[in-house]
This record gives sequence, structure tokens and C-alpha cells, in this order.
Amino acid sequence: MSSFTLIVTSAPFSQQNAYSAYRFALATVQSKHSINGIFFYQSGALNGSSLQIIPSDEFDLYAAWRKLSQEYQVPLMVCVSAASKRGITTAEDAREADNPHFSLTAPFESVGLGELAILISRSDRLIQF
Repeated sequence: MSSFTLIVTSAPFSQQNAYSAYRFALATVQSKHSINGIFFYQSGALNGSSLQIIPSDEFDLYAAWRKLSQEYQVPLMVCVSAASKRGITTAEDAREADNPHFSLTAPFESVGLGELAILISRSDRLIQF
């Protein structure tokens, strides 16, 4: 079985790329392959924002990512610099910046590019969406 690292660089609803990444990830884990982690980079960091309000007749990609992570233990890693530029912070980062608001919560985690390098080194394949 193969192991994968996915990089998502698209916002959740600007293009189909983030949804395609989710569908690929789901099919991968359901077919008994493994995903070492999903790294959200550039505009893809917006996938980790808990402040998304999705109309009831649309697919809730944020909830789908959370469910995928919880059911299959897939790490969801958001680039800290890409996220902070887009106003997405953890509670700890918000507290350090004297900001009462935050929008990045578990299972999404804030990480640096070093984590991406580790993911890539431990995977058979790297796929970017």
C-alpha cells in the first residue's frame, strides 16, 4: 500500500481543487492506503477556518475535513504563516497578539514548513491540489 502527502493550495469554495483533494483523500483511506498528512498552504489555509458559514444546501467541506481526520486519523496541518496572513489563528497565537478572536481549532493544527518537509520524506507520493 502507498502512503501520500497532500498539499491543498486552493480556498474551500473558490475552485473545485479543495473538494477534489477531499474526495481523493477519502477514496485513498477507504482503499486502505495511508495519508501521512494534508498540508493546507497559501489560500488553502482558508480550509481550516472554523468561521465558515455554509448554506444548508451546499456541501460543508470544513465539516468533511474534520470527519475525515477524526475517522481515519489523518493530520490536518495548516501553514502558520499562510494562515496568519489570512486572519486564521489558533487561540494561543491570538492570545499572544492580544486578539480575542481565533478561528483555527482541532483537528486542524498550525505548523511550519518544516512539518511539510517531514511529511514528504515519509511518504511515497506527494500530490498537490
